[in-house]
Amino acid sequence: MTAVALATNGFILICAALVLLMTPALGLFYAGFVRGRNVLNTLMMSFGAMALVSVLWMLYGYSLAFSEGSGPFAPFVGGLAWAGLSNWSAPFNSNGLSHGAVAFFQLTFAIITPALVSGAVVERMNFRAWMLFLLLWSTFIYLPLAHMVWGPGGFLGTSGGLGALDFAGGYVVEMASGAAAAVAALVVGPRRTYPNHNAPPHNVPFILLGAGLLWFGWFGFNGGSGLVAGNLASLACLNTNTAGASATLVWMLLDTYQRGKPTAVGAATGAVAGLVAITPAAGFVSPIGALFIGALAALVCSTALQLKGRLRLDDSLDVLPVHGLAGTLGVLLTGIFALKSVNPAGADGLLAGNPLQLWIQLKAAGFTLLWVGVGTFVVLQLIRQFMPLRVSDQAERLGLDISAHGEEAYNNEFTG
Repeated sequence: MTAVALATNGFILICAALVLLMTPALGLFYAGFVRGRNVLNTLMMSFGAMALVSVLWMLYGYSLAFSEGSGPFAPFVGGLAWAGLSNWSAPFNSNGLSHGAVAFFQLTFAIITPALVSGAVVERMNFRAWMLFLLLWSTFIYLPLAHMVWGPGGFLGTSGGLGALDFAGGYVVEMASGAAAAVAALVVGPRRTYPNHNAPPHNVPFILLGAGLLWFGWFGFNGGSGLVAGNLASLACLNTNTAGASATLVWMLLDTYQRGKPTAVGAATGAVAGLVAITPAAGFVSPIGALFIGALAALVCSTALQLKGRLRLDDSLDVLPVHGLAGTLGVLLTGIFALKSVNPAGADGLLAGNPLQLWIQLKAAGFTLLWVGVGTFVVLQLIRQFMPLRVSDQAERLGLDISAHGEEAYNNEFTG
């Protein structure tokens, strides 16, 4: 293996490790919001995703998402030629990058996407139903969508498809998790006390630490998506940091204007919204474009959170407004701010004289929402035929840590 190949594989493996860290970081972020008696269960929903999705990815997931399909289904899903990661040592491209490194990197995306959905159903979903949901949703919803956006000849992507730009997961991760979260919250139903008693976050330091670790891991998420340690990775990391920072500042200003002081929860939420919005655009826009994307994400998502109560939808941890809405905003703004001078493999957006790209982004967004929304509803209804989707009222009152896992995160006086 040449020095270039060694460096490229090493870079992608480091990025993969950073992204893998994001799932336990997400669990910590979510755990800070829930009541103390549900902390372990919330963390286990993310850890369960790490275990189950890793196994299915090795068995058939990478193959279905990234290998070439056959016949009329080729634009929608790959084949099983790489089942069991039989191609792990084969070269992925001319730089000497191996399929093994790419498979590990893309696995981390496949893990965190359904883990994000857990934020909509924490504190009441049956853990066994959750694990079955991870299996079915990943197999029938995520894998085809990943192929359609990033796979060879995918229906939505730039490799012979519609031409939608998605650098690191605006459609595949953020919009998909947001749409699935909204459907899951609707089908599973609200928490027993919603909306009459909405408990405040039980541990705000958890939220800030989780958000900080997510921000850290996001450099692997976006920086690694160019698959080479070069100028494009540097741009993606700069844009990621810029959007996260601008969104945080704007959210703090909004908090100060509305509440008289900036809140820690608001700052953490703003950071995540900005990082979500820049994800599809990170390798296609300039740093100035990233600044505007982050600021707009904070304005739109903050407004959406204030209006969320009118929907009467118990999306417990705001997955729809923070991931779904910010992800949708990000893919559309990619169609506005994208520059071929920044990345020749991309396209010019509206501001560079190409309004067609915005139309392409919009069509791909509509298809993604339809695919994920309908698919998630079908998956949940199928699971319901075999087991209850949610725990009993008694188990919800007791807390899911004890009822689902037989453990407690804290002494009784702190369970809340």
